[in-house]
Amino acid sequence: MKIRDILAQGRPTLSFEVFPPKTEDAYDTVERAAAKIATLKPDFMSVTYGAGGGTSDYTVGIASDIQKSGVTPLAHLTCVSSTRDKVHSVLEELKNHGIENVLALRGDIPADGRTPREYHYASELIHEIKQSGDFCIGAACYPEGHVESANKSVDMDYLKEKVEAGCDFVTTQMFFDNSILYSYLYRIREKGITVPVIAGIMPVTSAKQIKRITQMSGTYLPSRFLAIVDKFGDNPAAMKQAGIAYATDQIIDLIANGVRGIHVYSMNKPDVAMKIRENLSEIL
Repeated sequence: MKIRDILAQGRPTLSFEVFPPKTEDAYDTVERAAAKIATLKPDFMSVTYGAGGGTSDYTVGIASDIQKSGVTPLAHLTCVSSTRDKVHSVLEELKNHGIENVLALRGDIPADGRTPREYHYASELIHEIKQSGDFCIGAACYPEGHVESANKSVDMDYLKEKVEAGCDFVTTQMFFDNSILYSYLYRIREKGITVPVIAGIMPVTSAKQIKRITQMSGTYLPSRFLAIVDKFGDNPAAMKQAGIAYATDQIIDLIANGVRGIHVYSMNKPDVAMKIRENLSEIL
C-alpha cells in the first residue's frame, strides 16, 4: 500500500524505523528485530540505506521481508554517493519486490568529500524516482534547519523544491521540543507546502545517544529533557524507562494537537517499539 493513501485516511498513524546491518554476519539479528517490530502491526516500517549504498542489498532484503509479514515497507534511498546507474538498479530491485514507497535522501557527504557528483540535491533524486515508476515518494525535513543550510528560510526553499519535484510526504528529523515542530508547520504552510508532515521521534534510552545526537544534528535539548538525562543517565534501566516515557509524552501531545503521523526511530529495538505501542494502545 502507498503511504500517501495511508496518511489520507485522516487518522493518527504510527510507524517505526529499522536500519540494516553493516556486515552480512549481523543480518539475521537485524532481520529478527525487524520481524518482531512488524508483529506490532505499525502503519509502515522504514528501512535505512547506508552511506554510498553500502547496505543497499540489505535494505531491499529487509524491506521485502517486512512486506511479506503484511506491513507496508518504506525503503530509504540516498544519492550523493551513488551513480545514476546504481540508483536505477536499486529502483528496479524495489519494483521487482513490489515495494512501492521510497524515502529519497541526499545522504551524507563522505569525510573526504569524494562523490561521483552525479547528484547534488535530494530534489534531483525525487525527480528521477518520479520518472522511474509508480512510487510513493517521501523526503526529509528539518524543523530546526539542516546543519548545512545558511538559514531556515533557505532550508524551506529546498523543501519546496522537493515537493515540486514530486514528493508526497515528508518526515522530520528528530526533535525534543514540540513547540519547534508547531512553529515549523506554521511557517511551511505559509510558504505553500501542504504535503503531510510525519513527526520523527527518538526515544533516548541511553546517555550515550545524546552525544551522538548533538554531534550529528545539533538538535536542541530542552531543560526538561536534560534534567532526565542528568538524573537517570548513569542508571541504564531508569534511563530507558524515562526516555520511553518522554517520547510517549511527546507523541501524546503531538496527536492531541492534530499531528497525525508519528514515526519512531526505534533503533532496531523491538522492546522499545513495543513499549511505545503499548503506551498508545487506546490513543491510537
